[in-house]
Amino acid sequence: MTVSQEEFRRSLGAFATGVGVVTCLADGQDHAMTANAIASVSLEPPLILVGVNRAARFWEALRGQQYWALSVLAADAQPHAAWLATSGRPLQGQLDDVPHHRSTRGIALLDQALVTLECRTYDTVPAGDHMIVIGEVESAHPGTDADALLYWRSGYRRLAR
Repeated sequence: MTVSQEEFRRSLGAFATGVGVVTCLADGQDHAMTANAIASVSLEPPLILVGVNRAARFWEALRGQQYWALSVLAADAQPHAAWLATSGRPLQGQLDDVPHHRSTRGIALLDQALVTLECRTYDTVPAGDHMIVIGEVESAHPGTDADALLYWRSGYRRLAR
């Protein structure tokens, strides 16, 4: 028995997830991607994973980089999450209207984040049409004390504190 893509999406849409933006710097250019396929993997060492579509230009940028970051978004960042999830958006200036600052490695960290994690690629694992990118968390920075942004049943939601 095979589950259709539509049935699979609808089924997994019942699982509420947090929303993050993964960023990297490749050839001096910012690259960013909204992600909700994010999970903690290990405490020792501290590892997280993110799923990245192999056909996405973000994968092309990320696979050549050792360092990247994850900004776990506050609810007020929903417009930025939607923008950075838009396929085909211009690469040049994609963060111009997204408030952010730079890590010590120059990687963009979103200002409207509950926490930002700076990571070093630990491993990558092919999984269907995606790559599972496992990152070792090198530093964690608390951000705003705000409501969380969730993704549930194909839409953004706010989780109040």
